[in-house]
Amino acid sequence: MEILMSVVAGVLFSTGTYLILTKSLLRIILGTALLSHGVHLLLLTMAGLKTGAPPLLGYESNAYTDPLPQALILTAIVISFGVTAFFFVLAYRAYKELGTDDMDELRGTDDE
Repeated sequence: MEILMSVVAGVLFSTGTYLILTKSLLRIILGTALLSHGVHLLLLTMAGLKTGAPPLLGYESNAYTDPLPQALILTAIVISFGVTAFFFVLAYRAYKELGTDDMDELRGTDDE
């Protein structure tokens, strides 16, 4: 299962990197979102995909799942959602002001 998760994280990394290298602002934002999801999967895979009891320690709990990776990933999901929403609003505002989302046109000329 870890191999499959690693392959999926690799696909997300490669797709996100491809989208970031394009000229469209919308694709760059989607690429950053895919990269963040790839990082989430990588963190989950590196922590180990264990099945066990819930992380409530008792007298009979020999195997339990570590809750720290899931807590870190949940926090990262919330932060990446906020950052993605901010990027979308920023791109929408830039498109309304400048009329384009092409990065070459947004860069301007050397005279400006």
